[in-house]
Amino acid sequence: MPSHHLHAPLRSSTATSTTISTQSFTSRLILLLTLLPLSLAALAFILQWKGNSGFMMDPTTANSRWAPQGSHIKNHEIFPGMELSVLSPKAHKSSDCSSLGRSGAPSFPYFRDWKFDFQANLRPKICITTSTSAGLDQILPWMFYHKVMGVTTFFLFVEGKAASPNTSKVLESIPGVKLIYRTTELEEQQAKSRIWNETWLSSFFYKPCNYELFVKQSLNMEMAIVMARDAGMDWILHLDTDELIHPAGAREYSLRQLLLDVPGNVDMVVFPNYESSIERDDIEDPFGEVSMFKKNYDHLPRDTYFGMYKESTRGNPNYFLTYGNGKSAARVQDHLRPNGAHRWHNYMKTPNEVKLEEAAVLHYTYSKFSDLTSRRDRCGCKPTKEDVKRCFMLDFDRSAFIIASTATEEEMRNWYREHVVWGDKDLKLKLLRKSILTRIYSPMAIIQGLRESGVFSSIIQSAPTTLSRDKFLASVDSSNSTRTVSSESMQSRNTNKSRGNQATARKVLGLETTALFHEAAVPPLSPPGFLVEA
Repeated sequence: MPSHHLHAPLRSSTATSTTISTQSFTSRLILLLTLLPLSLAALAFILQWKGNSGFMMDPTTANSRWAPQGSHIKNHEIFPGMELSVLSPKAHKSSDCSSLGRSGAPSFPYFRDWKFDFQANLRPKICITTSTSAGLDQILPWMFYHKVMGVTTFFLFVEGKAASPNTSKVLESIPGVKLIYRTTELEEQQAKSRIWNETWLSSFFYKPCNYELFVKQSLNMEMAIVMARDAGMDWILHLDTDELIHPAGAREYSLRQLLLDVPGNVDMVVFPNYESSIERDDIEDPFGEVSMFKKNYDHLPRDTYFGMYKESTRGNPNYFLTYGNGKSAARVQDHLRPNGAHRWHNYMKTPNEVKLEEAAVLHYTYSKFSDLTSRRDRCGCKPTKEDVKRCFMLDFDRSAFIIASTATEEEMRNWYREHVVWGDKDLKLKLLRKSILTRIYSPMAIIQGLRESGVFSSIIQSAPTTLSRDKFLASVDSSNSTRTVSSESMQSRNTNKSRGNQATARKVLGLETTALFHEAAVPPLSPPGFLVEA
């Protein structure tokens, strides 16, 4: 018992001490858990404030932060469009680019891990050539999307809005872009092209509208080949400004990576085209609003294609509204020549051609209601079934021209909804499940990222006020005596002359025509038809 009494106070004191220690530990833990988030939040705020301050106050630092590896700000070797960024919240006033300047400061939300190494040893070097009359609202997203894909050089044969001073001065300020304008001197060069002495394109000569455009594109491609060779390019593509490359199947989403993996014995790569399938009749920005596409015959099982053919066409003349034979890229090599707007060929051999199983060209055709009237306004043909055959190669283009020329605004809108817009949700779901229709979001996301980063607005704001057309024209003339340039008026002039006079004029070149490998140019072709193939 005495022992019990001696130790009882000791146990009570120990218990009390343990309770106090536990409470103290709990209080400290609570304090730590309270202060830690607050400290982290304060630290994050300080870092963000410093980062934003430096980024907004120092454009050079902002540019160098995300500049390509090995680039130098002073030498303007950073990602094109960001050399002289003007971080002004004021919108740039322009008739055709109001939708481009939606961000005042380039933030590059997704460029941190992208490599824009446009160095001399970067391979392969890729160029795109096009003939366009579009405005900046279409050309800039198209161009910079393909810069992201790895294209370094663009040869733009411009006319109409694209050749206007406000547009051309912006385009000429972009590194890697060469503009070719229609001038009398270049028209004369184009009239002397060896193409006029050959037979592969002759069935398209002296016809209006689309036939005339097809010849013009071929002549421009001939000139672009020489320019590409002089610039040390490895690959050349011909794309319209309503077409985007979709490099699916590559190790990374990159045209450069895709072509880098092509075997060395391949001369030409064919990209089957997917056609835009719009879901509204009020699309204003196809690249930013269209995500549904109809797959090409080459990328579908035969049974699926023909089994769903009638549901896929919805009463239209063909499976696609317009062409279905894709576009191609060619290695820049000796004796290369165009073979129409869709293919390339070679004067001395039959090219070794491969068709890609996953990659495609996304064709945004008739994606805006205004495309009906714009196509109509470009041609002076009569809106009759017989006369439109002289002007257009494809059935849907003919039907659209007649409707646009004869119907009221309301009738045109109803026709557009019936033949172009995909409004039937059940049919869309059915064809999506069959993989005839597919969703592709990558181009939309990339272009939106470019827009939000301020790339387009900075290019517009930093464009110089003076042009250098004459200097560029002189360089073209001196480096290639047989180069050509886009020329609608030249074609019209030649059409009005007698064929005898034209033949005499073309003899000025004195070129001998090679009889070998002169297969006819590949025109825009519709996909396989149900009645023919089934």
